[in-house]
This record gives sequence, C-alpha cells and structure tokens, in this order.
Amino acid sequence: MRIYITRAIPADLTALQALAEVNIWPQRLPPSQQVLQAEVENIDGLLCLLTDPIDAALLEAAPRLKVISQMAVGYDNIDVAAATARRIPVGHTPGVLTDATADFTWALLMAAARQVVTGDRFTRSGQWQTWEPALLLGPDVAGATLGIVGLGRIGQAVAKRAQGFGMRIFYHSRQPVEAATEAALNAEWVPLEHLLQRSDFVTLHVPLTAETHHLISSAQLAQMQPTAILINTARGPIVDAAALYEALKTEQIAGAALDVTEPEPIPLESPLLTLDNLIITPHIGSASRQTRETMAEIAIANLIAGLKDEPLPHCVNPMVYQR
Repeated sequence: MRIYITRAIPADLTALQALAEVNIWPQRLPPSQQVLQAEVENIDGLLCLLTDPIDAALLEAAPRLKVISQMAVGYDNIDVAAATARRIPVGHTPGVLTDATADFTWALLMAAARQVVTGDRFTRSGQWQTWEPALLLGPDVAGATLGIVGLGRIGQAVAKRAQGFGMRIFYHSRQPVEAATEAALNAEWVPLEHLLQRSDFVTLHVPLTAETHHLISSAQLAQMQPTAILINTARGPIVDAAALYEALKTEQIAGAALDVTEPEPIPLESPLLTLDNLIITPHIGSASRQTRETMAEIAIANLIAGLKDEPLPHCVNPMVYQR
C-alpha cells in the first residue's frame, strides 16, 4: 500500500512505514493542487492538513483511496459528501486541542486588552522614556462581561478560565446547552444581538459552515460596544474582513485579535495590517508541542485503521460503515 502525507508532522512513523510505503511532501509550504492531483493517483491513504483542498475532483483522481485522515479538528477543506459517496472514511483529531486553543484565546484576549503587543513595539522603538499615568491604557478583564459565540468543547474551556477572572458570561449557540453545564460554567444563553450589545469581550468558537460564514459582519460589529474587543481563534471567514477593517479604523470597536484570517495567510497588502488596534497571529492556537504531537498520533491512528479496513477512532462520516 502507498500513502501520501502533505507535510512533515511531529510523529513517529514506524508503525505506518511497516504497513505501507510512505511519501511525505518535503517543503514548508503546502503542495499545489497540481502536485496533489498527481500524487493521489496511486495512493491508498492520505494524511492531509486544513491547508489542503480535498475536493470532488481530487477524489476522482484517486481510485485506490481508502481513507482520508486530517490532522485537525475542523474539516471544511474536505468535500465530505463526495468522500462519503465513494465510501471513503474521513478522520479528524477532535478534543485534543481544546485546552491549547482555549489557552491561546486567553493569550490573545489579555494581549489585546492590556496592549501587550503595542507596548512591546513602543519599547523597541525607543519611545519609552518615563512612566506615564495615561500610557497604553486598556480595559479591566476581571469582572468584565465575556460573550462566547459557540459553547462547544473550546467555548466551554474558555468559559472555565473566565471564572477565575470573576467574569459574567453570556453565550450564544443554536441551542442552549444542558442546564447543568450552564450552572457549572455560570453561563447564560442569550440571542446573538444581546451578546454583542452587552459584552466587553466577544470570542468566536463556531465551526465554519454556510450558516456561520461572515457571521460577524457590519451589522453585528455595529451592535458591539465602542470599548469592546473581538477575538477569533475559530476560522477566518466567520468574520467579514472588510467590515472588521472599517470597524477598527473608525473605532466602532476598540480592538480585535485574530489567529485566523480570510484568506490564509493574510496578504501583506491587506489593510488590516495597517491597524494598531489589531493583533494577528499565524493560526497557532493549537501550537503547543504536546498538542501537535498528539494530533499527529491520532491522525496516524485514523490512517492505519482505514488502511486495515477497520473503523476510524475519530470519523467525520461514520455512515460509510452502514451497509
């Protein structure tokens, strides 16, 4: 059997190499669609990343393909319906990155609130000459109101951390979570409009779907407080970049911090990069050593199971196993 891995991953490949011939794309940037198209023609398994578009045309070019294993929790880059139609199981790595992403959400929230990045630039540029009473002031975090859009695993982990700051927590999702979970997190379900109007910090933790594409656009940003800060560690297209630029430029909201952008990577000519009240990081929310290693291990376990015609431990489309 032959498998293709679209980038070097932090994992021991011994078990995989004992089962199949392993070919790894050696470069730092992802393979082009043309390269992928050529590589998949004679493979039995594919281990991919969220930067790889796995569409119906690519699947058509892979007649031997038995399994797709993605090293990510999200899978919006994969045409799951097309894979399911060909009875190809699609694996992903849920759960493992919850704490790392929640931690990073808080890193961005604190950095944006307390002017950490701006302060670093200020110091390095030689502008720090004395202690000043009104220098780089930011909002208090303790006792503030946190609005969480999407109270899944990561949203709940963010809410747990907010309890240590004595924050009031609003959340919005399609359906309220169980009452016991609400009570444990001290979180209150509210309509999205209410959440935006009342929150000092708004953090996004929903998957990217047709419903959530540009969920935060001009109308939603206009509902936020002028002192509010927006955090996005979910997916870039959930936020309308042009609308966010206008809201930040005109100080309709105080600031934002993004770990994800639309597109990725963000073009250097993007007007967002001219703003001082915006922090942008290169999609590193899950980038702790242990988390990335565990993600790679789960992705390999999914791949091996698929090659052996066994159910994937973490399968996006389990209906492929139904007869």
